[in-house]
Amino acid sequence: MKHNELPQDKSALSDTTRELCYVKDNDGRYCTELSTGWEVKVGALNSAWEKINENVIIAKEQVVLGQKSPLYYLMIKNLMDLNLLSKYTGFFKFRIKQHFKPAVFKKLNDKKLKKYADAFNIGVDEIKNFEY
Repeated sequence: MKHNELPQDKSALSDTTRELCYVKDNDGRYCTELSTGWEVKVGALNSAWEKINENVIIAKEQVVLGQKSPLYYLMIKNLMDLNLLSKYTGFFKFRIKQHFKPAVFKKLNDKKLKKYADAFNIGVDEIKNFEY
């Protein structure tokens, strides 16, 4: 692909990041050029973000209905899974699953909540007084 043919389609990340691509210059030599994306990639990216936003809404509903603790919502919102949250907090995955239960969550002490707060980059009070 020639340097002037490199697509520059707008995407959700256009203002924050660009992709480095190899293109040919006018002399036929390879060089690098930045691209904001192209239509197919933009479509895939937008579809992925829609699914992420759906999962966040579902997680929030589960917290509001008392099915899950705020920790579950914060994990989903921060694009984490059990493996990642376990590594950030040092808790075993089965223990985190227990902490997702509202009754167990209410009994967690500040020391344990601090580990979650650090993982989510928020304060302990924000977890305790989570606003839906």
